[in-house]
Parts: sequence; C-alpha cells; structure tokens
Amino acid sequence: MPQSGRVERLRAAAAQVDWVPDLGTRIGSRDWWRGAATCAALCVTAFAIAPPLTTPLLSQTAAPMIGTDREEARAQMIAPLAWGADTGRHMASNDLVRPLAEAPERPIEQRTATVGHGDSLGDMLQRAGLSERDAQDTVALVATTVPLDTLKPGTQIPMTLGRRPNRSVARPLEALSLRARFDLALDVKRVGDRLVMERHAIAVDDTPLRITGTVGSSLYRSARAAGVPIRAVESYIKAIASKVAVGQIDSNDTYDLIVERQRAATGETQLGKLLFAGLGHAGRKTQLVQWNDGTWYEASGQAERQGQFTMPVSMARVTSSFGMRFHPLLGFSRMHKGIDIGTATGTPIHAPADGVVAFAGRSGGYGNFLKMAHGGAIVTCYGHLSRFAVRAGQRVSRGQVIAYSGNSGLSTGPHLHWEVLRNGVAVNPRGFSFSSVATLSGEQMRAFRAKVSGLLAVKPGA
Repeated sequence: MPQSGRVERLRAAAAQVDWVPDLGTRIGSRDWWRGAATCAALCVTAFAIAPPLTTPLLSQTAAPMIGTDREEARAQMIAPLAWGADTGRHMASNDLVRPLAEAPERPIEQRTATVGHGDSLGDMLQRAGLSERDAQDTVALVATTVPLDTLKPGTQIPMTLGRRPNRSVARPLEALSLRARFDLALDVKRVGDRLVMERHAIAVDDTPLRITGTVGSSLYRSARAAGVPIRAVESYIKAIASKVAVGQIDSNDTYDLIVERQRAATGETQLGKLLFAGLGHAGRKTQLVQWNDGTWYEASGQAERQGQFTMPVSMARVTSSFGMRFHPLLGFSRMHKGIDIGTATGTPIHAPADGVVAFAGRSGGYGNFLKMAHGGAIVTCYGHLSRFAVRAGQRVSRGQVIAYSGNSGLSTGPHLHWEVLRNGVAVNPRGFSFSSVATLSGEQMRAFRAKVSGLLAVKPGA
C-alpha cells in the first residue's frame, strides 16, 4: 500500500476521534478515559516547560525624583495623607497649624424652600433663612400678581442668599424664582437696597388629550395603563355606567376618553378633568359630553337623569303608609295617596330633589299646601304645613328648606303629609326612583354642538 494512502487514512481516523470530550458526562466510558489521558498529558507538558517558581524576576528600579518633579509629586501626596488615605493615619499638626475660632461662611448660599399644606408664603420664607423684612417685601411683590392662596402645596422655590456682615443677622435675599401659575413665572432680584420682581409669561397649549384603546381584561387597568389619570378614569366609569352596565362591557369593546390638558413651553404637562366619554359596545357607540352644569349629555344634546328622593324630614317616623286605610276623622276607608310623617310643629321640610314650586297656599283638607314640579311629569306635594319658606315659581335645589310642618287642615295632630305624583297618578314615595330627560335648546344647544365637534376633532394621542 502506498505510504501516502496510509497517512491519509490515519488523518481521517484521527479527525473522527473526540480528543477533548466533556469529562462531566459519560464518566468511565472509553471516550472519557481518552479525554482524561489528553488532559493529563497537557498538564504534564505545561509543568515541564514552565520556568522554575523560585527564580526571581528581574525589574528595573525607577530613578529617584528630584527638583520640581519631586515637589509636584509631594504636593499631590499631602491631601490623601491628611485625609487618612486607606491607612486611617492622619498627619499630625505642627506649629504652623493655627486653629480657627469659627469656620468661615460661604459668600452665597443656594437654598430651596417648599410650600406646605396650609402654609403661608411669608412664614415659609423666614423658615428658609430670610429676614422678616425681605420676607415681607417678597410677599408684597408676589401678591401684586397672584393671590397668595392659589400657590399649590409642593411648589418649590429656589433662592440665592448673599453674604451677611455677621452671624447674628439673616442673610439677605439676592434672587428668588417662583412658578406662580402654570403659565406664569416670577423672578425676584435685589437691585441696590431693594427687591424688584420680573414677570415671565409661559406659553401654554390647551389642546385636550384623547386616549382610545381596547377594554381587555379590565377597563380600569387598561385606561390607567394608557396614561389616563385616576380621577378621570373614575369619572369615565361613572358616566358610562349611566348608559351601559359595567358588568356587560366586553373585553373587545373600545373606550374613548378626552381629558383636559395643558402643555407649557417649559416642558411641563398637567391633565385635568374628563370632557368626553365614549364606548364602543355591541356594535353601538355611546358618546357623552359634560356640559357647563356638570351634567353628562349625549352627543345629541339629551341627558337622562336617574335617582331617588330623599326623605323631606330628617329623623322622622312614618305614622301612616301609602294605600287604602280607615280615615280617623271621616270614619270610612279610602285611598291614602301619600305617607304621613310624624313630626313636631315647625320642623324644617327639605326638598327631596331639584325642582320648581308650582303652588304654595291653602288647599281644602290639606291646609297649607305646597306642590313642586321636578321635571319628567313628576310632582311632589306637602300638606298640613304651618308656614312656607318659598313662593310659587321659585326654583329650589335638593336639600333646601321649603316649608315647616304643622297641623293645618283636616288633621288629627302635627305631622307632614307627603305625596308623589307621576303623570298625575299617586305612587308610593318610599323608595321611589325617578328618571327624567333633559334636552338643551337654543343658544345652549348651538354651543354644545360646537363643543362636541371640537372634541371629536381631536386626534387620539395628539
């Protein structure tokens, strides 16, 4: 066989052998022993060719430093030695070290004060180190521009205090910066012996922020993750809940929110209240816009109001319920169209909901009688009153005192007779729930439609 052919076969056979197998696997196998032998051979070879460990290594000694080089190096060594370096040893003082009677003060100091809850600007400045005079002068200057009670807690006020003649007096104020409003910054500086103030208007963009997204596993969490403030999310859920049951909102539904936003030219951004609440649910879009009176109206300009009446008399007991009863004075059974509430004469009677006084005067067996219209064909009536606190045609709000209980008319004792009529039919006042539809019209409707168009024109994320 030719010599070259034998060499090629040996090379091919050697190439197929794994000379460095993983010694952590297949322990005791033929490949493992081969790898162990290879490792041992390499270790023996390394020790054989390594230089003796006892032989010293030769190095060149650095030349001694002289002249200015030595002085510069010595100066650099003084501070670390004085501070203790890594040894903890300090330089001992000598006759050239003279102790100071007191540490010298810095010529100027930079300080930052923060407005606290219920804090006054003057007290806060004095606590920061200003003299009473400088604090009063600063307060007077700021008060000429903004009301002092509008400064938000947490507002930081950086200031510069100058040199003082001695430690017994406060440092003079040299400069002070105050963000008085989101769109206004104030700078107070010392010019000569007096303080002057400069106003710097800050450009602010009032374009609202629109955020849309998919409900997912949680409407609240999805909106918060998209950057909607907590209060805006709560307002959104409350507004949508008046139209769609929150439990019926699906993970594939889409939410659409618009909140107030102000962006200052200095880079700050602040978000305000919710302006628009939209929801895509079951192939139908719900769009609600908050109007000036705080009511949420649909994009069409209508709003459905729901609620319950509160008891017109506090801490009272019902002495006669709604329904058929035997009349104690007439001597026969008849329909009792309301409830009787036992209460002492002169007890204040409060309006159970917003409304307009339709009648206030005498009415047969009811004695002094008051009737209120609440919208949506809902009317409440109050009988046996001692006197009135409102007049016919007057608009009243929920909780307002409208009259005082008494014993007028056909009555066996001091009490209040309370009726609720829906479409002219008496219903039980206890637990009565109502709904009414309010519709904007005229100039309000035109202004509302313009607001809706402006909001819907805002692009998401813009």
